[in-house]
Amino acid sequence: MQISVRYFAAAKDAVGHADERLDVDEGATVADIRALLQGNPALAKVLKRSRLAVDQRFVDESSVVVAGAEVAVIPPVAGG
Repeated sequence: MQISVRYFAAAKDAVGHADERLDVDEGATVADIRALLQGNPALAKVLKRSRLAVDQRFVDESSVVVAGAEVAVIPPVAGG
């Protein structure tokens, strides 16, 4: 099945683009998606500090991702 992955801030800088489509197994969880994304060494550093959101909602790492879902990689952001 395919999902969309969107990258923000440092994650976008690490991968060099804002989004991409990925093929993942049916029944893949957020943790599975994180593990897949960690295959990129530059992104792996950012992922350690990032949260993943599915369809604009933060969910548990054990949550199953459905076909067509959008997974956003959101690194910590400084605010003030």
